[in-house]
Amino acid sequence: MPQLPQDILMDIFATLEIPDLVRVGSVCSSWRSAYTALRDHGQYKRSQTPCLLYTSESAGKNTVCLYSLGEKRSYKVTLPEPPIRSRFLVGSSHGWLVTVDDRSEMHIVNPITGEQIALPSVTTIEHVKPIVDESGLVQGYELSRHTARRVYYRLSDPETLALAELREYLQYKAFVFPDEKSKGSYIVALIHNPMNQLSFSRAGDDKWIWLPPYTDYEDCSYSDGLLYAITLRGAIHAFDINGPVIMRKIIMGMTLDRLTDCTYIVHAPWGDLLNVQRIVDEEDANVGSSEHVLMSTTEIKINKVDTRAKKLEEFKCLDDHVLFLGHNQSLILSAKDHPHLKANHAYCTDNSYLYIHGFKNNRRDIGIFNLESNSWDELVTQPRSNWPPPMWITLNLAKMN
Repeated sequence: MPQLPQDILMDIFATLEIPDLVRVGSVCSSWRSAYTALRDHGQYKRSQTPCLLYTSESAGKNTVCLYSLGEKRSYKVTLPEPPIRSRFLVGSSHGWLVTVDDRSEMHIVNPITGEQIALPSVTTIEHVKPIVDESGLVQGYELSRHTARRVYYRLSDPETLALAELREYLQYKAFVFPDEKSKGSYIVALIHNPMNQLSFSRAGDDKWIWLPPYTDYEDCSYSDGLLYAITLRGAIHAFDINGPVIMRKIIMGMTLDRLTDCTYIVHAPWGDLLNVQRIVDEEDANVGSSEHVLMSTTEIKINKVDTRAKKLEEFKCLDDHVLFLGHNQSLILSAKDHPHLKANHAYCTDNSYLYIHGFKNNRRDIGIFNLESNSWDELVTQPRSNWPPPMWITLNLAKMN
């Protein structure tokens, strides 16, 4: 066929999702040039349909599988060392995975570009102290139980943990947010124990910055230079982390009489701030083994946060929008922009920390939840591997500085 000008090719390619975009970039040299220009110049901004990321023993220790909801098929992607199947996955946002290796150190990894960046050492977190040998090598850690208000479990002595053991207790959930003040830069927010406290770091930082005194955080988001965090009791705090002094504001006090199973904070495309609650029930297969304890979502409640009246307004229906919930950044997308998705449904993966870590070989709570009928629609395929826990990821071709 006659060769099209590069600008026309770029306009066409900009309408494709990343799997198709990568394919067309492999067709010929002129298409490759248009694909590369679109990727490297920051002009590719098409909203992506999230993929389910999981691992498989048969695929290899360095490989992740990406299940496309649109194509109903999986792709295999090789990641850099250390092996992804030896790591913990503690978060996914804006195309980046947050991983924890067998020394309990963290990296962010982009499975599409292959880029990997080490985060500040875990020993710079407020509650972690390294245990070193005579040559100065780290042999283990001491994990403190304190918060800014009290000592957790009334114990004053820190707990001594092996290198790989720390990650079983410390890292809960992490997020990577583009830094709005610096193109190509990023902010990482980390919810960690004891008591689900919050710390963050920026690109180039050599340590984590603790954000006391609050605890019990469950989910985070970032908008207009503010880091938002929601607690299990529904309280919402906003942190301005861009000035010389970190400022915090209480957007909403506690709205729940008791702890819920999971809470999420989501910035809706139409401008509202949403509080989402997920109710999970425990099922027992009655076979006398903890490996057959199953967790299943039974209800999802969606509320608009009225910041002026300091109250919640229940949403009865999401109409033509779709939720993505799990151990990843919470998202709400338009079903019109993503026709392969089911409107007024929530796409879920596991988000119970105790269940994920306590029952690593159990069936995962994964599926498509009908918000109208409170019923499950199964994915066409269920991952065969339950560890590291599957999660949603929105693919991203952009590279960090």
